[in-house]
Amino acid sequence: MNLRNLIIAGILTAVSSVPAGAGEPVAYINPFIGTTNFGTTNPGALCPNGLMSVTPFNVMGSDLNVYDKDARWWSTPYEYHNRFFTGFSHVNLSGVGCPDLGSLLLMPTSGELCVDYKQYGSEYTLEEAHPGYYANHLTRYGIDTEVSATLRSSIARFTYTQGGESHVLLNLGEGLTNESGATVRKVSNTEYEGSKLLGGFCYYNRQGVFPIYFVIRVDKKPMQSGYWKKQRPMTGVEAEWDPDNGKYKIYSRYAKEMSGDDIGVYFTYQTQPGEQIQVQIGVSFVSTENARQNLDSEQQGFQFDRVAHQARQQWNDILSRVEVEGGSDEQKTIFYTALYHMLIHPNILQDVNGQYPAMESQQILTTKHNRYTVFSLWDTFRNVHPFFTLVYPQMQLDMAQSLIDMYNEWGWLPRWELYGNETLTMSGDPAIIMLADTWLRGLKGFDAETAYQAMVKSATAPGSENILRTDNDDYMKLGYVPLREQFDNSVSHALEYYLADFALSRFAADLGHKDDAKRFANRSLGYKHYYCKEYGTLRPLLPDGKFYSPFDPMQGINFEPSPGFHEGNAWNYTFYIPHDIDGLKRLMGGDKKFAAKLRKVFDENLYDPANEPDITYPYLFAQVKGEEWRTDSLVNVLLKKHFKNQPDGIPGNDDTGTMSAWAVFSMMGLYPDCPGIPRYTLTAPTFDRITLHLDPRYYKHETLVIECERPSADAIYVDRVEVDGKKLKGRFISHDELVNAGTLRFVLTNQKR
Repeated sequence: MNLRNLIIAGILTAVSSVPAGAGEPVAYINPFIGTTNFGTTNPGALCPNGLMSVTPFNVMGSDLNVYDKDARWWSTPYEYHNRFFTGFSHVNLSGVGCPDLGSLLLMPTSGELCVDYKQYGSEYTLEEAHPGYYANHLTRYGIDTEVSATLRSSIARFTYTQGGESHVLLNLGEGLTNESGATVRKVSNTEYEGSKLLGGFCYYNRQGVFPIYFVIRVDKKPMQSGYWKKQRPMTGVEAEWDPDNGKYKIYSRYAKEMSGDDIGVYFTYQTQPGEQIQVQIGVSFVSTENARQNLDSEQQGFQFDRVAHQARQQWNDILSRVEVEGGSDEQKTIFYTALYHMLIHPNILQDVNGQYPAMESQQILTTKHNRYTVFSLWDTFRNVHPFFTLVYPQMQLDMAQSLIDMYNEWGWLPRWELYGNETLTMSGDPAIIMLADTWLRGLKGFDAETAYQAMVKSATAPGSENILRTDNDDYMKLGYVPLREQFDNSVSHALEYYLADFALSRFAADLGHKDDAKRFANRSLGYKHYYCKEYGTLRPLLPDGKFYSPFDPMQGINFEPSPGFHEGNAWNYTFYIPHDIDGLKRLMGGDKKFAAKLRKVFDENLYDPANEPDITYPYLFAQVKGEEWRTDSLVNVLLKKHFKNQPDGIPGNDDTGTMSAWAVFSMMGLYPDCPGIPRYTLTAPTFDRITLHLDPRYYKHETLVIECERPSADAIYVDRVEVDGKKLKGRFISHDELVNAGTLRFVLTNQKR
């Protein structure tokens, strides 16, 4: 066995308490799922909901790469088919569609010192990833790299197999962020500290800039360390006198503070063959002092194997809240990896001392509960947060309170929050939906009256003063949002408001605000304005109440611009009325015509599995008597088609776990079909037995067992469902019924029913 294999064998022994494949959830995780096909996940090392993540960065610097961040729109630090590695980025986003973060690039090299990433990058082989661990082999240098993480810090172990002059580089000029600028200062021969600017996510909030603070340490004193900086290009006589004109300048003697857009730090060693160098990085969004405290608190010395073992154990513990039996190893890998992806974001923001940057503020505050960040709420309110409510209720409550804290700090609930900044990405008022749904599912351990105050503010404030509903004047006056510009997403905006107002009406009713409940319920039915009988779809409206013309309900496919609709067309949105499907049926002429039109979406490939507004479509057949079997059939087909144990195993951007949550719920046999209505649509589970370990602080039963009797492999249709031995009527079960059921038993058949 060569040195590389010995290292991998040693780390796997260290981080696993049982042999691989012995049944622990971590044995089924494949971090490479979703790393191509624009899934935008990555195989980097991190802990559940951890602030720190350490990710191989392979999206810049070479024509060897299929996808390059500097040549096209690109939002992820890693792509499976790329081959040119330029370091490990620290603190990254998973499953998103816009670039940001992905900086602090750590790179080992050997030979003559080179600080230009286009020249020092390397191809790589022997790639390996497990929860909390990633490794590869840099072929250019013969260097084995390994990384792991704690909640707020990282550790890397580089083995220089060939020996000789060797280096550790920290590139502060590059990354995925749209911002530039960094500052770094030497603390000692083995430690530097500094900060780098991040921000600009999706380009909507141009002032959404924030610093990441860091401390970097190496475990061995280098022969030499210093800075580099790219010099500005000069012309004329000045250029003739400066040999560094437009080039990277190495600062080997200067040891004070360094700042610039394209700067870095290097450590140089004379290594023996097989010698290892370990590197730690601590981060904070408050200060370098906090970054150091985070590192000191979470790592005692340089103990790579211990950190990797603890990260793996954290993943095993949290994933074990859901146990599945039966099914194939392939299906278990798809399921547990999807659950793994769901538990990356939102991630904690506070440091070990409880400090965090307040929302849209210069203040530094202290929290007593976990303060979360990266709320892609337009995506995650649909299924991620209902799942957390069911399986991880304390975490969900802390997330709910985090949103309320943001309101207290800023005056608004967030739409798409990123490290204390509102990015203004996507549309609608999704925090209302998330908070109301959490409350209505029985988790009432947050400040409901403050939440209600915040909800009413965004629902009623005039557009000129409204961060979340800029077109609220039209919406409140007309009952719809008219098309005022060719591609203004007006229908999509209104549909999000209708659903938010529905959730708000339910929340208001539960709190005893009867008049508000009625007012917002009535507003939620304004979608009827948009229904066009001529096309049988929703259609944009003009300010005078007339339909927009000329109209093509297919316009908007494949993300082309579409009047009235955001990232989709009329077919992706027409059934996006989950709170009033009965009313939509009536508009369409009854159950049969509704079902026929819904079938058209699937028969003509109009369904987009990676587009949030229509991901509930397969479950809508369960609301038409005699058509329930189509839900079983479609979910079965879609799972097999779009979710695979392969790098392209997610149908598109994972959207911080939303696509993965669709798969997890669907494989469990239940789906939250409408936020604000605490219930689930039932369909055939993938596994023979699923055990949810419920939190006894919130639910009276310690477990919920979902059993599935499957007489044959082609038995994919639900014959009946039993709750504690009693037959359930229909295809729906309330949240209360589910968590109090004890056992939910499905009996399947191969007959369509």
